[in-house]
Amino acid sequence: RWTTKMAGGSSNYWEDLRKQARQLENELDLKLVSFSKLCTSYSSSRDGRRGDSNSDTAPLLNNSTQDRMFETMSGEIEQLLAKLTGVNDKMAEYTSTPGVTSLNAALMHTLQRHRDILQDYTHEFHKTKANFLAIREREDLLGSVRKDIETYKSGSGVNNRRTELFLKEHEHLRNIAMATKENMTSQRGLLKSIQSRVNTLANRFPAINNLVQRLNLRKRRDSLILGGVIGVCTILLLLYAFH
Repeated sequence: RWTTKMAGGSSNYWEDLRKQARQLENELDLKLVSFSKLCTSYSSSRDGRRGDSNSDTAPLLNNSTQDRMFETMSGEIEQLLAKLTGVNDKMAEYTSTPGVTSLNAALMHTLQRHRDILQDYTHEFHKTKANFLAIREREDLLGSVRKDIETYKSGSGVNNRRTELFLKEHEHLRNIAMATKENMTSQRGLLKSIQSRVNTLANRFPAINNLVQRLNLRKRRDSLILGGVIGVCTILLLLYAFH
């Protein structure tokens, strides 16, 4: 196909490519201007909705339409960028074709200018698109927070009652836990005192050493049983509180 085109006149083929490139660049320029205006109007309509809580419905519909327009325009611009990239690639391929080396410097200069334009348009598109998505994500998050607040306000009476019952139950469980802790601390001190006296007696009278060991084993067993009972009671109380 290249051979046929070159035979028909290489200069005409180059000019056709330049014409396609300029046409695509003009279309992209117009599309990017409209795309930027769309993103700006989207942000402004969001700000208007925050400023007027009584006009929620219309801005929401407007933003829904703008979302669809954003997706459509993004696809169109991406297609134009892809086409312009293809034309630039053909121009680069043409400059390396034997027979045009005498004009290579001028052709390369023209090609580089078209490449710079393509790079600028691509950068502008991605920057505008990223800004739009950031605004939409932020506003969607704020909208979700506002919705949660309104939901909370609408059910504030029920929520306050539940909160009050929860706090009372929490205080009740806390008092039980503190009393249990104080009781265990007191028992621990008493057991230590008894253990100290028993050890003193055991040191003085080795004959009762076996009795001391049996008492120690029984004390450990009783401690395990007591700990198990307290744990089960605590779990039951928690289950009752959150039921």
